[in-house]
Amino acid sequence: MSLPASSTSLPSIDDVIATQERIKGVASRTPLAESPALSKRFGRGVHLKLECFQPIRVFKIRGAYNKISQIPERRIVAVSSGNHGLAVAYCSRLLDKKCTIVLPETAVEEKVNAIVEFGGEPVRFGKFRKEGEAEAKAREIIREKGGVLVHPFNDPDIIAGTGTIGLEITEQLRDIDSVIVPVGGGGLISGIALVVKSLSPSTKVFGVEPEGAPKMTASLKAGKLVDLEAPKSIADGLNPSTVGSLTLEACKRYVDGMFTVSDDEIIQAMKLLVREAHIFPEPSGAASAAALLKETNLKKLGQRVVLVISGGNVSLSLLAKTLA
Repeated sequence: MSLPASSTSLPSIDDVIATQERIKGVASRTPLAESPALSKRFGRGVHLKLECFQPIRVFKIRGAYNKISQIPERRIVAVSSGNHGLAVAYCSRLLDKKCTIVLPETAVEEKVNAIVEFGGEPVRFGKFRKEGEAEAKAREIIREKGGVLVHPFNDPDIIAGTGTIGLEITEQLRDIDSVIVPVGGGGLISGIALVVKSLSPSTKVFGVEPEGAPKMTASLKAGKLVDLEAPKSIADGLNPSTVGSLTLEACKRYVDGMFTVSDDEIIQAMKLLVREAHIFPEPSGAASAAALLKETNLKKLGQRVVLVISGGNVSLSLLAKTLA
């Protein structure tokens, strides 16, 4: 997968602190709240980092604004399964820029409608079986119309944006034993793990992927980028065919382990969070809770666990099926 030329090194803690200031007033400082019901069920303190409470209901706003606010060009192009495109459209509108989002034919309709609502131009292209194919389409658009590609995860400015979640977690809760983070392309866990391990070295950071799209698990095992042939999961935000060179490096350095969960387990986690925590996560956002449901050896997670609920852009049809 080709990458932007700027994607050369991971951000530093100072970069993340600067980003926290840059995105202030755009991205929300989201709650980190204990769920008494989940704590009782699992016999340990379970705390939810509620990124579903962002203005666009997903963490992607952090990295997107950090990146786009530093780009002088007036046109932005992005590749997305939905949430990154939504964030790019939202932030481009705030910054008076035009944007085009390359989306798979299977993108959640509510997310596509929101992209249009914020002034983005959606371009449907294939099924995103391979990450590089969609990026090639984005670069074709740039050659025709001009603009700058904003990568969804393999960019230091995007990772610095997600790092601000790590800063907030360490500020909001002390003596954390573990943090569980959903993994798509790896941008979210890279920023969180980099900061948490720097400020609280004893805290463990775990990632969770769908069984149908275990690209980070496979890449860590192989020691190099692995591009899956046909990733598939109900969690559309966790479905890239591969991770990035930067995100793989961050996970090698800072992540303690990976979980994989089935689509059925993700649905059960969505039901659990709706019933017990009274929030409405999308499948990607519920993956961290699915890992907690699946894990039989809870001792390795410790007594104070943070679940990152990464987003809440769930389709109405899926929510209805889940509740039924």
